[in-house]
Amino acid sequence: MKQSVLLSFIIYHLSFSPAGAQTPWSLRQCTEYAVEHNISIKQREHNREQRELQLSTAKNSRLPDLNASASESFSFGRGLTLNNTYTNRSTSSTSLSLGTNVPLFTGFQIPNTIKLNQLNLEAATHDLEKARNDIRMQVAQAYVQILYNMEMADVAHRQIDIDSAQVARLQAFVNNGKASQAQLSQQQATLAKARMAATQSDNTLQLSLLTLSQLLELPSPEGFTIVRPTVDSVAMSSQLVSPDIIYQEALAMKPEVQAEQLRFSASERQIAIARAGLYPTLSLSAGLQTNYYKTNGVKADAFATQLKNNFSQYVGLNLSVPIFNRFQTRNNIRNAKLDREIQQLQLDNVKKSLYKEIQQAYYNALAASSKYTSSVAAAASSKDAFTLTQAKYENGKATITEFNEAKAIYLNAESDLVQARYEYLYQTALLDFYRGRDLSF
Repeated sequence: MKQSVLLSFIIYHLSFSPAGAQTPWSLRQCTEYAVEHNISIKQREHNREQRELQLSTAKNSRLPDLNASASESFSFGRGLTLNNTYTNRSTSSTSLSLGTNVPLFTGFQIPNTIKLNQLNLEAATHDLEKARNDIRMQVAQAYVQILYNMEMADVAHRQIDIDSAQVARLQAFVNNGKASQAQLSQQQATLAKARMAATQSDNTLQLSLLTLSQLLELPSPEGFTIVRPTVDSVAMSSQLVSPDIIYQEALAMKPEVQAEQLRFSASERQIAIARAGLYPTLSLSAGLQTNYYKTNGVKADAFATQLKNNFSQYVGLNLSVPIFNRFQTRNNIRNAKLDREIQQLQLDNVKKSLYKEIQQAYYNALAASSKYTSSVAAAASSKDAFTLTQAKYENGKATITEFNEAKAIYLNAESDLVQARYEYLYQTALLDFYRGRDLSF
């Protein structure tokens, strides 16, 4: 996911403003809009809500239940009468009951299940935050890619301006007989190539705008554009923090690490839940019941009278001691322990991947710093060289080939500088991201 972080550096430039069809979108606006409308984030939110319901269900398992029942039965042929004798007569019976059951001891299964669901809820919360971070980083990557493409399009259009000026100059020379038609044709061909390059740069820019609009779930990229900050200079860091320090800070705050740590703790609870099958269980039951009995052809007390006379109450304790369940409990415990080992490996893998990413970002930042410094010097020297060659060419002391070569070197240096600037800002922003800091400058 490190590549997704790409340069959220411009956040300090950009204030949240209402979106409109022609109003440029800021990075903050893009990220907040994407977080609100992204489908995967909504799925994570629903998953977290499910975890909340599971936790509520686990907590409520401590409460007594309450059940009411009513039954009506009919018997035909030989049956028992109220006098405890048998006769060949039809009988009917109505029974009513109300009962409750309270778990008193479940081998610590209920408290461990509650804690398990609490851990799962916390892990789901961190998963949700990771999903939000992921979409923020994807939006930032697309946003900065647009800025880079804007810069490259500007370079391409500057080349058109330079070549157009030279075509106009040579045209005047041709008209005055000071230059040949071949020289003019050569420069016109160079201008045509510059225009083609500019068209390609514009198309690349439009595609990058389309990519971002799709991340934002916008129906169409028409009229969509972004705020373009001015980044003329970059404050170079005097010293980068070591990867080990960044790693220790990242461990305490990265949501993916915290989520896996919580899942490891949850696997410990799963073992405790499986061991509950080794313990006896004790429950309390109580209830009320009554019935009405009628034999066909025999006079019986009224319905209300029988319900009153047959009314009874009961209370009891139920103890269940596990003796042998076909090794089911043993295998459940072994399976839970295997799940714990798997989760431990998953946690270790996440930590190692995080450290590798931080190491890569650190050394990339060192290389980017050196590259940026070199690019600044190269751009300055190539600009001076082009200015000098241009002056010589206009005074007839340099050929058109020399002019075009100097121009190409200058524009390539400008392109390299733009790329180096964004690469440096990306790498330093990435290190700040791993330290849990705002990606801003």
